[in-house]
Amino acid sequence: VKYRRYRIQGGTYFFTVTLQDRKSDYLTRYIRQLGAAIRHVKILHPFTTIAMVVLPDHLHAMWELPDDDDNYSLRWRC
Repeated sequence: VKYRRYRIQGGTYFFTVTLQDRKSDYLTRYIRQLGAAIRHVKILHPFTTIAMVVLPDHLHAMWELPDDDDNYSLRWRC
């Protein structure tokens, strides 16, 4: 699949991230660990969470990046 990925420094981005196993409930089962991981990434690579919805097998997130940064991929990899 070819995605269009626009990169705008300081931009606000909307993401949908799914687990490979769509029958899994790992995101809600391990919600505390997910939250800890996101907080840790924010320390290393700051961003603002505008909104986030976590469901058992996928999540939706809206992030705003710093004015001089457009590297949302790095944050997801971390």
